[in-house]
Amino acid sequence: MKRLILISAVYVVFLLSQFASIGWASPCCDGDYNCDSKVNIQDYVAFVGDFVRGLLNIDPSEICVNAIIPKTGQTTSYAPGDDGDLQMGVVWPNPRFTDNRDGTVTDNLTELIWLKDASCFEQLDWNSALSECNLLNSGECGLTDGSVAGAWRLPNLFELESLRDMSNHIPALPSGHPFVYVESRNYWSSTTSAEDDNFASSVSTYDGGNVFLHKVNSLYVWCVRGGQ
Repeated sequence: MKRLILISAVYVVFLLSQFASIGWASPCCDGDYNCDSKVNIQDYVAFVGDFVRGLLNIDPSEICVNAIIPKTGQTTSYAPGDDGDLQMGVVWPNPRFTDNRDGTVTDNLTELIWLKDASCFEQLDWNSALSECNLLNSGECGLTDGSVAGAWRLPNLFELESLRDMSNHIPALPSGHPFVYVESRNYWSSTTSAEDDNFASSVSTYDGGNVFLHKVNSLYVWCVRGGQ
């Protein structure tokens, strides 16, 4: 009986190693199998649970129930139970950003790669902003990263908002960020209004707010690459 248990244990370890080697995991966790923002022994337990659910053909979208939402950065409380009081969300990594010394900056929270020069382009209408980001390549805007046209894009609303630090304004970015030439004005996102497709969302680096504006307006452009 003991021999059977030992063989079974070894087999389970073998299966886990095989699935781990190909990156099998809950679709929303990517290594942090129990979605608690820490990778430790409890993740092995969660991994086994995920594996069993897979064998039982349970919808993987039901495995992880915790939303991976970062903190806003606000630490001042204005009333009990507000954002500054509770400070809910995933803790920001330290350092938050890495200057890649090639004209790009990596956000270590989202793993998005941003153009370091936040005002390389003149203010553009929405369609031109899309086009300029898609055409951006190494050799332009201080880039020496080897990127080619098509690698960059205009960020969507949530990506652009992810840069905000709601404890700051002018600009509403994390203190000590490595970006240069950040304008405290509105930047285009690639997200169109569901109510009226003549409008697209923008984010203000003045105070972190967002607003939908007509696509003929000329706003600043901040290109990004990477992401899922």
